[in-house]
Amino acid sequence: MSNNIVFSGIQPTGELHIGNYFGAVANWVRLQNSGQYQTIYCVVNLHAMTMPYDAATLHQNTESMFVDLLAAGLDPERSIVFVQSMVPEHTELAWVFGCVCSYGDLTRQTQFKEKSEQLEGKQDAFISAGLFTYPVLQAADILLYHAAHVPVGQDQKQHLELARDIAQRFNHQFGEYFPLPDVMFTETPKLYALNDPTKKMSKSLGPRSYVALFEPPESIRSKIRSAVTDTGNPEEPMGPGAQNLLAILRACGRNDLAEQFERDYANGPRRYAPLKDAVAEALIALTEPMRERRAALLADRAHVHRLMREGAEKARAIAQKTIREVRERTGLFQPPA
Repeated sequence: MSNNIVFSGIQPTGELHIGNYFGAVANWVRLQNSGQYQTIYCVVNLHAMTMPYDAATLHQNTESMFVDLLAAGLDPERSIVFVQSMVPEHTELAWVFGCVCSYGDLTRQTQFKEKSEQLEGKQDAFISAGLFTYPVLQAADILLYHAAHVPVGQDQKQHLELARDIAQRFNHQFGEYFPLPDVMFTETPKLYALNDPTKKMSKSLGPRSYVALFEPPESIRSKIRSAVTDTGNPEEPMGPGAQNLLAILRACGRNDLAEQFERDYANGPRRYAPLKDAVAEALIALTEPMRERRAALLADRAHVHRLMREGAEKARAIAQKTIREVRERTGLFQPPA
């Protein structure tokens, strides 16, 4: 297999916001368009089952996330874009990997501790075994396609290290087969909540804390105008809210404007209304073609479902070969043709 394969996935947790886009999806699009990699991207809806959820909402969010990724720039002609549950080989490989992953490895995963603590103390709290074992499924997601590169955030670094450990154990027991995937860190802007710039942008902080990627222009303008800044006193350091707005402006590709505002603010009073207007218009210009693509996709659901099937078929062509070879190495019988 080629060693230029990139794999990454995203949970269908509802609408994308600009923090998600600049932090992950924009980088996926860049990797796709670079021509240097075979890019494979997945809506990991099985992972979304590890926390309490509603079945109808998960179904709707999965399709919406698939549409949003295409609208944001992922191209089914240049990348394999698919839904995880439509490729059952993910779960078969996860079982095999679960048998070469130690219990101790999983107890050391910090995300399990963090997410289980969120549930503890709640009425009728239920902590699923899936929440404990999902790093094994994540390893299967990556290694099923022999991915060599995985663009992830720092919070997923530990899980990628586990995937490498699992690959090494499998290779030691059954012969060299899986590559050891490398984490692919890239410079991505860390955006903060508009209404509380001391915290990372998150939908959990309320609708005024973030800008959704496909939000209408007037709503974008309204949210940016109400963003927290500072007193504007040039004798004081620039507050985190104003710095966050400059970071958004840079993320939109307007370094020229960001530098101009920084020069102006260094030499005189800080009037933030012009900065807010510039940030809002930069976001609107960036997202306008995405909104148009999304509207076109949503107007033709049959086409969306066809793209979902085609993406899953492309992924399965790779996944089935991997699973056949894994069965041979591990002593498992092949299913009837």
